[in-house]
Amino acid sequence: MEIKESDIVKSHEVDLTEILRALWQGKVWIVLLSAVFSIGGVFYALSLPNEYKATVILSPVEDTQGGMLGGLKSDLGGLAAMAGVNLGGGGSNKSALALQILKSRGFLNEFVEKYDLKATLMGTNGWDLSSNTLLYNEKVYDDKTGQWLREVAAPRTPEPSVQEVYEYILGKNLSVIEDKKKGLVWFSITHYSPYVAKDLVEKLVVEINARMQKDDIQQATTKIEYLKKTLAETTVADMHKIFYQLIEQQEQTKMLALTQSQYVFRTIDPAILPEIKDGPKRAFICIGFAFAGLVLSFGFVLFRYFVMPKTARS
Repeated sequence: MEIKESDIVKSHEVDLTEILRALWQGKVWIVLLSAVFSIGGVFYALSLPNEYKATVILSPVEDTQGGMLGGLKSDLGGLAAMAGVNLGGGGSNKSALALQILKSRGFLNEFVEKYDLKATLMGTNGWDLSSNTLLYNEKVYDDKTGQWLREVAAPRTPEPSVQEVYEYILGKNLSVIEDKKKGLVWFSITHYSPYVAKDLVEKLVVEINARMQKDDIQQATTKIEYLKKTLAETTVADMHKIFYQLIEQQEQTKMLALTQSQYVFRTIDPAILPEIKDGPKRAFICIGFAFAGLVLSFGFVLFRYFVMPKTARS
């Protein structure tokens, strides 16, 4: 008897009607498993604490020193080059540098240490609305003794390390969005407590402005000291004009830095106390659990119908 290849293919094909029959016969399993996953998703979503996001909208402050230095370079660039003095290029993008510093490991950890935020960020798991107090995770941090209780494998320690704090803030708390076309920057902080979120995003703006301000003052002071020393050693009369104007330019930099509190970023829209939670998205979580339960129940019923022996199914 000759067996055709088409017969072999047909013998391995599964009829759609048979699949529907299998699903119908396993409808009890489908309903049961889907219900279990859906109920589990609801309980899981309700167990998650609310999270609030505070956002401030900023605008980079224009760098007026770039224009001053550009004019100085065009007027005295030739003489400065002969004297071996580099006047530099035009204005620098301080806001871009500030954003990179803001997201750096050093700045964020200094920020956490200055305001003692490690436990506030990494030791909490909720917020009590009635008393406006943070709820600490008893398995992670003891707020009464100030001790970290985490169980971690070596080389990590119960207290979060610099690397852990940095990764946690970037992954859980801090969001920075820059719109170069509009010239705007959004700083956002997410936390269980809306009061903490608002307080931290405001402090973050203050600290990054202060950091850039401090750096520019230190650099200008160092340059002024060098220029005055070089001026005293220079005997060429024509070079005195260059050094005096260079010193004046650095003095202007110091003056602007000392008189501007919003040195790099100017607040366009200040942060407000968030009244509506930003997360978790409980509806999406419940839908996700229900969909996963439905898919797994279909798979289980089809596997049970087509793969498992009939004796096992019965």
